[in-house]
Amino acid sequence: MGQDRPRTRIQEKNRATILDAALEVFSQHGFRGATLDQIARAAGLSKPNVLYYFPSKEAIHATLVDGLIHDWIEPLRALGPEGDPVEEILAYVRRKLEMSRTMPRESRLFANEIVQGAPRLGPEITGAFKVLVDEKAAMIRGWEEAGRLAPLDPYHLIFSIWATTQHYADFDVQVRSILEPKGDVHFAEAEAFLTALYRAALTPPGPATG
Repeated sequence: MGQDRPRTRIQEKNRATILDAALEVFSQHGFRGATLDQIARAAGLSKPNVLYYFPSKEAIHATLVDGLIHDWIEPLRALGPEGDPVEEILAYVRRKLEMSRTMPRESRLFANEIVQGAPRLGPEITGAFKVLVDEKAAMIRGWEEAGRLAPLDPYHLIFSIWATTQHYADFDVQVRSILEPKGDVHFAEAEAFLTALYRAALTPPGPATG
């Protein structure tokens, strides 16, 4: 679709419908398993209509992925030096868990992209995203050296937070099959568990008593 003229309201609506349908299809089937026919059916549009807005499956996927890295960076960017270190990191854990609750399809899309070798996100991950992770790891290490956090490898701490929070989105079927929760109650339970887990791991040891 040409971009010489501003999109009409109907065009914007159809474009958003296609992207939402594609997010569902890609999050379920991955890039390789998804087809334009599946996306068109999910959107309730004809395949030619989908191709009017996006020239290919690759173009739809690229549009979704391009918007994804910003969402993934923001919770980590909010980890700041002003507050109590333990509480700052616990707030990051809660933000990541909330993303898994409210954005499970986006989380699975991100996971699929990484599993496939990050063909589209690679430059972002090795560029701005890595710079941000390095910056936050250095901040965490500074807290540790000041005795404000227990000594932990900051990179593996960040990796563990990703793993323990994104699991609830990426493996949602597994979690729900085992827990059989009513609604999203398991997210509140997960938050309580992860808060206790990371608080215990992060709290610096008190002074030795003789």
